[in-house]
Amino acid sequence: MQRITIRLPEQQISVLEKMVDAGEFPTVSEAIRDAVRELIEKRANRILSDSDQLSF
Repeated sequence: MQRITIRLPEQQISVLEKMVDAGEFPTVSEAIRDAVRELIEKRANRILSDSDQLSF
């Protein structure tokens, strides 16, 4: 797994931290990974017609 750095508005970070505090996710990083997985699953078919190169 590679590491990337992103910048988010403080308000979004606060909501992510509240999700962690509420037990929705174990960490903020896992919440972001989940959001990225959902985005990829939702939009990958629009972008890539050859899905053999993708693995989720």
